[in-house]
Amino acid sequence: MTGMTDMMKKAVIVYGAGISGRGAAAVLAQLGRQVFLFNDNPCTIDDELLAALQAAGGALVIGEEAFTEALAQAELVVLSPGVPCDNKNVLQAEAASGVEVISEVELAYRLYGGHMAAITGTNGKTTTTTIVGEMFKRLPVPSAVGGNIGLALSKEVQSLPKEAWLAAELSSFQLEKVVSFCPDIAVVLNLTPDHLERHHTMEAYGDAKKNIFRKQGAEQVTVLNYDDPEVRSWAKDSKAQICFFSRKTVLPQGIFMQNGNFVIKWNNTTKVVCNIDELKLFGGHNEENVLAAIAAGFFAGVAVEDMADVLRNFRSIEHRLEYVRTVKGVPYYNDSKATNTDSAIKALEAFTKGHIILVAGGHDKLTELEPMMALVKEKCDALILLGEAKERFQAAAQAAGVENIVLAADYDEAVAKAYAMAQPPQVVLLSPACSSYDMFKNYPERGRYFKKLVNALPL
Repeated sequence: MTGMTDMMKKAVIVYGAGISGRGAAAVLAQLGRQVFLFNDNPCTIDDELLAALQAAGGALVIGEEAFTEALAQAELVVLSPGVPCDNKNVLQAEAASGVEVISEVELAYRLYGGHMAAITGTNGKTTTTTIVGEMFKRLPVPSAVGGNIGLALSKEVQSLPKEAWLAAELSSFQLEKVVSFCPDIAVVLNLTPDHLERHHTMEAYGDAKKNIFRKQGAEQVTVLNYDDPEVRSWAKDSKAQICFFSRKTVLPQGIFMQNGNFVIKWNNTTKVVCNIDELKLFGGHNEENVLAAIAAGFFAGVAVEDMADVLRNFRSIEHRLEYVRTVKGVPYYNDSKATNTDSAIKALEAFTKGHIILVAGGHDKLTELEPMMALVKEKCDALILLGEAKERFQAAAQAAGVENIVLAADYDEAVAKAYAMAQPPQVVLLSPACSSYDMFKNYPERGRYFKKLVNALPL
C-alpha cells in the first residue's frame, strides 16, 4: 500500500467538517501534517481538534476565498463523503497543478496496513457490515468496524495492527475518489435507483460502486449477489476470485440457501452454517445480507461454528425493521433507515401476511414510485404520508389504485392517526422510502423520534 512518506511535502486540505472530515483531520494532524479543515459554511469544531490543527500550522477555514488560499499551499485534498465531485471547489482543486484529490476512504486505505472486507450496495450495507464485524470479533486478531457506520474510516484504522481485520461499510459517495483502494474482500449486495440527485444516472452510480473491486487482483475476492442481474454481470469487470451468493439458486460454487440452510460450497467442500429458522432476523433482504456476511467471514477465516453462533444471536440493528413495541395488539416497527423505495419494498415484502399501516414520505429523492405503490396496494390497509414528498407519493398511490391514503402534517399527527385506526392483525410500519432532511438531521434522529412517539402511546 502507498505509505504516508510520499504525502509529506506540503499541506493537506480536508474538505468537509462532518464526522469523516474531523476524523481525517485529527489523524493527519497527529501525524504532523499541516491540515486545513475546510467547510463551505460557518461551523465550529472542538477545541482539542482546533489546537491540534494549529499546532501543525493548520487551521479551520471557511468560504471560497479561504479555500483558494489554502489550495495554493496544498498537494492533497481529502473529500468527505458529503462533498460532490462536481463541486466548484473540487473542480478547482483537480485543475490545480500538483494537487491530488482523494476520498477519505482512500486516505484510510493508505494509512492502514491490515486486512479489510469492504461492503457496498444500495441497501443492506449496515446490517451486513454489522454482522461481519461481529464475526470478525471471533478471529484471534484485533478487529473493528468503520466507514459509513460509526467513526471515520481513517480514524478507525489508526490503532489497528497489520494482522487486524476491518469491516468497512462504504457508500457510493465514499467510493467516488478512491485511487489505490484494494480490500481483501469486496462485497456488492445489490444495485437499485438511489442518490440520482448526486450521481444523475444509474450508470454513474454503478460506476462509483465498482470502485470497490477495481484494483483487486487474483489474491483478493469479489463477492457478488447472483440474484441481482446487474451485480451478477459485474463479475466480468473484476480480476479477483469471484464468489456469488444466492438465496434463490443452488450454486455449483458459492454461498447459497438450500432447504432453508445457509450453505458454503467452495473448492469441492460443502458446509452448512445454520438454518433460517434459527435466526432472529426476518425478510428475504436479510437472508441476502446473511449470505453476504457468511462469504466475508468465510474468506477472512472465521470458523463456521463461530459464524453460526453470531447469526443465531444477532438481532435487527436500530432503525432497520426494528421492533418497537406492541400497543393494543398491534406491533410497531421502525424502519427509518429505508431512505429509498427499494428498501421500503424489501420491508413491505418482509411482512408476508400484509395488513400494514405504512408511514412514508420525507425528502424526495425523485426515484420511480410505481413498483413500490403496486406493493402498497397489495400489502397495506392504509398509507399515511408526510413530508416534502407526500403530494408526489399521494399521486403515485392514487394512480396505483391505493384507496386508504391519509396525509399528516408531521410525525406526531402520523403516529396519532396510525394509533387511531390500527387493529389486530395489522402492523404499523415506518418505512419512509425517503431521506430525512426535510424534518430531521438524519434517519437515526427520525427513527428515535418515531420510537419516542410510539412508546408514549397509551395501552
